[in-house]
Amino acid sequence: MRAFRFLPGVALAVAAAVIGLTAVVPASASTSRVDLTVLVVTDGNPWVEAIRQELNTEGVPTTVIDLTSGSRATLTAGFLADTLADGTPHGHFEGVVLPNAAPTQLSAAELSALSGYEQAYHVREVDGYVWPGATLGLNTPTWAGSLDGTTATATASARADAFRYLNGPVPFEGTAGGSGSYGYLPTALPDDPTTGAHFEPYLTETIPGTTTTGVLAGVYSSGGRQQLALTFAYNYYQQQYRLLAHGIVEWVTRGVHLGQWRNYFSAHIDDLFNDNARWSRSGHCTPGAGDCAAGVPATGVIRMTPADVTATVAWQQQNNYTLDLLFNGGPSLDYAAANGGTDPLTTALLANRNSFWWVNHTYQHPFLGCLQDFTVIPWKCRTDASGAVQYVDQATVNSQIQQNIQFAQTNGLPFRPNELVAGEHSGTAVLPQQPSDSPNFLASLSQNGIQWLGVDASRESGQRQIASALGVPRHPVNVFYNVSTQADEVSEYNWLYTSKANGGSGACEANPAATTCITPLDLTTGWASYVLPLQAKITLGYVLANDPRPFFMHQSNLADDRLALQALSGILTSYRSWFTADTPVVDQTLTDAGTTLQQQTAWQQTRTAGTVSAYIQGGTVTVQGPAGTSVPVTVPSGTTVTGGGTLFGTVYGGEQSGTSALGSAPTSLTLATAAFGTVAASSPAPTGGLALASYGVGSAHEVKRGGAAVTVTDRFGVHVLPKLAGRPEEELHIGASHHHPYRTGT
Repeated sequence: MRAFRFLPGVALAVAAAVIGLTAVVPASASTSRVDLTVLVVTDGNPWVEAIRQELNTEGVPTTVIDLTSGSRATLTAGFLADTLADGTPHGHFEGVVLPNAAPTQLSAAELSALSGYEQAYHVREVDGYVWPGATLGLNTPTWAGSLDGTTATATASARADAFRYLNGPVPFEGTAGGSGSYGYLPTALPDDPTTGAHFEPYLTETIPGTTTTGVLAGVYSSGGRQQLALTFAYNYYQQQYRLLAHGIVEWVTRGVHLGQWRNYFSAHIDDLFNDNARWSRSGHCTPGAGDCAAGVPATGVIRMTPADVTATVAWQQQNNYTLDLLFNGGPSLDYAAANGGTDPLTTALLANRNSFWWVNHTYQHPFLGCLQDFTVIPWKCRTDASGAVQYVDQATVNSQIQQNIQFAQTNGLPFRPNELVAGEHSGTAVLPQQPSDSPNFLASLSQNGIQWLGVDASRESGQRQIASALGVPRHPVNVFYNVSTQADEVSEYNWLYTSKANGGSGACEANPAATTCITPLDLTTGWASYVLPLQAKITLGYVLANDPRPFFMHQSNLADDRLALQALSGILTSYRSWFTADTPVVDQTLTDAGTTLQQQTAWQQTRTAGTVSAYIQGGTVTVQGPAGTSVPVTVPSGTTVTGGGTLFGTVYGGEQSGTSALGSAPTSLTLATAAFGTVAASSPAPTGGLALASYGVGSAHEVKRGGAAVTVTDRFGVHVLPKLAGRPEEELHIGASHHHPYRTGT
């Protein structure tokens, strides 16, 4: 790692071996075993909780010590490690996360035990938010303040290490001088040749009012330990942390851990072939949708044109991205019947059918839950004389599903018959009006073999079994279904999110815990200045959280001002400015998104049950548990399946990851470079011995002394160095890009 000026990707570890000048590693030495579990020591502050949440989001097993609990475990040598029956040194944790470098709730003995463990087993430590100082290789900061609206840089060292997925810029959210993120910008102390201490900057910014580069994060290496220290406050949801979060996980685990990370982004466009009602700026409602008072003039409908189809296809090609179109076949035939037998929109869409993915959205888009009563606002479910809710009959639901399948097959749409998203996500519970799923809708799902059902993530974010189908929650994008122009979008946005005193609905005042009132936006500039960037930020928050749930907008948003394409462009442009080309957004079908969510849920349940364990020993990762269990695993580039030689998983963001189905025997993977080093026997060094600090597994194979020279044979080759007598510690240089500290004998 760059903290030791190593070649990128070479793991750093300080061995405790004491080797005779003419001896090889003792036969009694055994390769240490380290469990793939991260120790998280938390005091409840948002920065350490952010790291804890990221580990959980990615599926990394953790052991959590709550410093606020009077019954917490004590960090002792026995808690951190033991020795297996065959004499193998056994470390219980592959990484350590602390709220800062020395939490006051930990005793001196606990801090000493932790430090000793990290030295012996080459385990890294993340210090969530620190006061810069000499104990971390930093000068006392000359500047402290708000980082909002600034842009930091991930250094070349960071991008050669665990943050290899970043292009470099790390923008802090907020406006300049805000109160969202506070931090310090110190500079690094010079290297200390007597101790080998070195601080390698990983995240930097220019100190305001100077030309000096300050440090916001970096790796301090000293005394056989490595600490990733961050000098600014953050929480899980802030943009700057979302960009850094995965790199922190990769760094502390050396890129070897259970769990998997991707940046998922799939976009659905609902109601293709159909039209949508249009928002009324004067009535502050949508005529025809059942929410307008009597007398509000009709506003007409919004329906795409062939030119919109051409523009959408061109946009996809330019952006290397595929949309999922959710279609209603009935309106296509209805439009043609009313217009001389032709529908130019249908002709354009069918001519480009293979440019898109397609999903059954029912034939006519009716509400398939309860029978709705629109005599009141908001509507309610109709009931019979006994008060029981009345539901749309099963024959109607069946017809809506089956007629749309027939339309798709007749027109050659490349769709998947086992997928369905009902109009308005109807059929399942809609609070407060319909608290339960419609029994007729559930029966139709099973009758028609539906396996994946899109549901509204704003109503239910978790995955559940719904008759024969698994639910796939979809995130709504706040580009409204009933608008096609920027001005209409801003008008409706103002109505929903401004106070009554400012001409709004006051909904934001009625729900202060969920919504904040804003100053009314200008109809001409409000979209570009506020709504668009905010929606991109909100969407990217999900994209950067390992969340496979799709997003949805409507065909109306591809008409006129094409708001959907503007929103998608903003999201992809920001994303691609931050992430490398080998870390693309993962665009999935509804089936694939549902499968990914199913796998994530199953792995969460497996972790809770504690039935799977994994460890690394030398250059081998072993995963064991009940046969048939699927386990996500992330490993460094070049890792192969032991015995087979084939690369494991797929490459994403400069690492390899995939899901392994356990068999009767444990799964075994071989790393290209072992990650945690070796721990030799604890026998003392011979007189005149040389203690070699070995960075990188297997790097100290043989050390010999001849006259005034020391010869070291390691995995980089054979190296002859002069022995500088009388110096307590020297630096053994190998080539121009990596070195080993060593201690001379007496």
